[in-house]
Amino acid sequence: MALEWVVLGYAAGAEAVMLLLLTLPGLDPLRKGLISVTRSLLKPFLSIVPFCLFLLMDIYWKYETRPSCGEDHACSPSDHLRHQKSIMKSQRNALLIAAALVFYWLLYSVTGLVVRVDQLKQRLEKLKNQD
Repeated sequence: MALEWVVLGYAAGAEAVMLLLLTLPGLDPLRKGLISVTRSLLKPFLSIVPFCLFLLMDIYWKYETRPSCGEDHACSPSDHLRHQKSIMKSQRNALLIAAALVFYWLLYSVTGLVVRVDQLKQRLEKLKNQD
């Protein structure tokens, strides 16, 4: 299962880098290329959404099928430690899922806004040239 989390981490990192490059001021000469690359990658990155849902269901399944250390079953200290580590990993993975989904949504929104701003700049230039 570790490979899925590595893939999700790299995808979230790539989204974060693209978002950072799109929002940094002073990169106007590179912005058109960044916009075209980002727009072409938005559709493949959409596969992150069902992938995150699958991984979220995996976390839920692990939570539901975890061994209980209640009054009926006594747990050894190593079992208790393993259970605590599993909970910490699940929380970390849930944060990674949330980060990947938020970064995708932000990237989608920012890309749309940057494209719209560029279109408005072009219209403004046309109107200035007509006068």
